[in-house]
Amino acid sequence: QVQLVESGGGSVQAGGSLTLSCKASGDTYGTYCMSWFRQAPGKEREGVASVNGDRTTIYADSVKGRFTISQDNDKNILYLRMNALNTEDSAMYYCAAARPWVRCRSLPALGDIGFWGQGIQVTVSS
Repeated sequence: QVQLVESGGGSVQAGGSLTLSCKASGDTYGTYCMSWFRQAPGKEREGVASVNGDRTTIYADSVKGRFTISQDNDKNILYLRMNALNTEDSAMYYCAAARPWVRCRSLPALGDIGFWGQGIQVTVSS
């Protein structure tokens, strides 16, 4: 079992920045790919960014150049730095641990995820 707890969400004006954090605990050593997903009202949950154990990263086209995913392996914390936020970035953001055998060469599918955080709201106002 892996427990994931997000923090750092909130409200920000367009053009602003936020950093999300996700503290992982439990049986984390088997997880190779960690990701951030988001889900806006009335829309499907979508992958935003992923990082593999070899530190390779993948981003959705909509956030490339604005968002940065990183992790502190010593502290078991996953981060998502979000710059130049716009109203379309408003959503519930979820931290996700992929199943142990998953290597994220592209953004993972929902079925690749073994564990989810509870989600945290990000609201961007114009």
